[in-house]
Amino acid sequence: MSTKDFIEKDYYAALGVAKDASAADIKKAYRKLAREHHPDKNNGSADRFKEVSEAYDVLSDDAKRKEYDEARALFASGAFRPGARYGGGGAGPGGFSVNIEDLFAGAGAGGLGDVLGNIFGGGGAGGMRGRGGAARQARRGADVETEVSLDFAESVRGVTVPLRLSSPHTCPTCGGSCAAPGTAPRTCSTCNGVGLTTRNAGGFAMSEPCRDCRGTGSVVDTPCPDCRGSGETAQERTLTVRIPPGVEDGQRIRIKGKGAPGDRGGPPGDLFVVVHVAPHRHFGRKGNHLTVTVPVTYPEAALGADIAVPTLAGPVTLRVPAGTSSGRTFRVKGRGVVNGAKAGDLLATVEVAVPQVVSAKAREALQALAAETPDPRAGMAEEVAR
Repeated sequence: MSTKDFIEKDYYAALGVAKDASAADIKKAYRKLAREHHPDKNNGSADRFKEVSEAYDVLSDDAKRKEYDEARALFASGAFRPGARYGGGGAGPGGFSVNIEDLFAGAGAGGLGDVLGNIFGGGGAGGMRGRGGAARQARRGADVETEVSLDFAESVRGVTVPLRLSSPHTCPTCGGSCAAPGTAPRTCSTCNGVGLTTRNAGGFAMSEPCRDCRGTGSVVDTPCPDCRGSGETAQERTLTVRIPPGVEDGQRIRIKGKGAPGDRGGPPGDLFVVVHVAPHRHFGRKGNHLTVTVPVTYPEAALGADIAVPTLAGPVTLRVPAGTSSGRTFRVKGRGVVNGAKAGDLLATVEVAVPQVVSAKAREALQALAAETPDPRAGMAEEVAR
């Protein structure tokens, strides 16, 4: 976007809101207009949708909106239009002209370039240079995301894993200069290394990023063959990461400062590790509690028994009272997931195991038991029939 467009476009009018509209009103207006003019709709307008999206991008960001309002305020009175008097700060009948870049000299090293760069993404990260060839600002490194697969026990206990990452780093061949070995970038002859070009626009000068050097102030005639003139190459590194106890499947772990390195002294980005946990044959999980189903025999459930119950830290003895029904759940304190200072429990559900094959002697015993066992369904049909 040119400086002229920035000054002339009224983003409030584009969204149909007042200049003092709240963030909620701006968001509401944008959503309504975006739905109406989306190109996928029959009556949608790509140009209008673009205009609405551009306006919302600026007005929805408090910092961008403040800079936009301040810049627009300087021109609201028309003082910088052709024919304005010198006392108004613009170009008078005598032809005196004002370079808008000078008006923003106090806005930072990059002047108006930095103001527009902050609004439209070309500031510290995009390579817009300030007046006098000032270097680009430091840029934070990009965030990096990777994945790791753990078995169930590792996710509960925590584990240290090596990760092999590939991320952009300063090109070792050119040292980030973007130029082939033995050559160097030259000062852009179009903007003389400033990174901005100026043109007259009816009484005042308009400054824009130089198209030949893309606002960097320098031109690379022979790009580095390894990074192809980008100044960065993808490099592999191995990083040892501690996965904390209690992580769940799909959880994203943020490791600060372990992402891609910053540019021109900027801080590194962060590393995000997405954890995938394989299911366990016997154990399940409910928050910080572990679940397990333990088979018991009918005599154990009917008469009561002490049974061994597995846990991830080794078996424990569980007392099953006489007359326990199949499906009853017992709680074993502190044998679940330790997440921070709090430990979950083990929820053990007993299930009466029915044998598929019965010996002749066992059959006789079961038949004798059946004869002595009251019918648990007695009277049920009669109650339903009433």
